[in-house]
Amino acid sequence: MRKPLPDFNNNKAPDNWYDLREDWPLIEASLAKQYGIRIRSHADMPWSEFCTLVAGFMPDTPLGSIVAIRSEKDAKIRKSFTGDQRRIYNEWRLRRAERKLEDPAKLDKEMRTLEAALARMFGGGADVG
Repeated sequence: MRKPLPDFNNNKAPDNWYDLREDWPLIEASLAKQYGIRIRSHADMPWSEFCTLVAGFMPDTPLGSIVAIRSEKDAKIRKSFTGDQRRIYNEWRLRRAERKLEDPAKLDKEMRTLEAALARMFGGGADVG
C-alpha cells in the first residue's frame, strides 16, 4: 500500500512545523540546495512530485534547519539555543498559539478535554463541561 503524501494545506496538523505560504522562500531555497531545482522555472511540476521533494528535505537545507529548531523537544538543547534560534522557536510557538485563538469553539473544546483529563488524573473522574 502506498504511503499518503503529506497534506501541506492542513495547517492544523499538530506535527506541521512549517507553513507553505509563510515559509515559501525557505522551500524555494531548500529545493535549490538539495535538488538543484529552481521551482519558478518548473511551472508544470506535478503536485505529488512537489510534495515528495519537500517531504524529503534534509536537516542541512534552509527549511530543514528551521524545522529542527521549531520542533525541538529537548529542554537541554533548547537551553543552549543561540539568540536567533530562541527567536525562531518562540515566534513559531506564538504563531501556533495565535492560530488556536482564531477559533474560539475549537479552543473551548480543547480546554474541556484538558479539564476532563486533569480531573481524571487527580481523582475527579467526572467529565467536565
